Amino acid sequence: MSTEALWYAARGTGTTCLLLLTLTVVLGIVARSGRGLAGLPGFAIGAVHRGASLLAVVLLAMHIGTLLLDPYAKLGIADVVLPFGAGYRPLWVGLGTVAADLLIAVVVTSLLRRRLGVRAWRAVHWAAYGAWPLALSHGLGSGTDAGTPWLRAVAMACALAVAGSAAWRCSPSFRILPRPHRPPSPRHQPAAPTTMTPRSEQT
Repeated sequence: MSTEALWYAARGTGTTCLLLLTLTVVLGIVARSGRGLAGLPGFAIGAVHRGASLLAVVLLAMHIGTLLLDPYAKLGIADVVLPFGAGYRPLWVGLGTVAADLLIAVVVTSLLRRRLGVRAWRAVHWAAYGAWPLALSHGLGSGTDAGTPWLRAVAMACALAVAGSAAWRCSPSFRILPRPHRPPSPRHQPAAPTTMTPRSEQT
């Protein structure tokens, strides 16, 4: 793959990953409320939220892989794991590294949610709110398209979506809807009482 192709791949995967991370944050807030969105019921919102987060990790891996292969970026394995050590724009690349570490931690703990428990999972899950602004800052500070109108428009749209969702989450109008009660399955339903007929009445 040529250097120019790697450059385009890094830009495309990075921008798409930011969009998916934005979608993950917004849908996470909506799923927390138990409400539907765009005609989808609450349980479907949760499924889309999980799918978007997993897809974001896939795009993140592709983004990191293309940057490792790009001779212009000059990044090593340590640079994409440990923040602020890269030779190319260490501050902005380091912010992206922290965001990537947080996102991976959120996804891994989500997959191990039953083993970790709800409290530990929820504590780590809050890191998604910190990963998003770090990823946005990384894209605007280290990307070669930072000054272009299209990337600014994408960043503004992402910022408005997350800010609006966060404002709704913190507002008094935000209420968590109770989950619908599921009737017990026939296997676990109590047996119906039977009426015994006295022998004297049996003929």
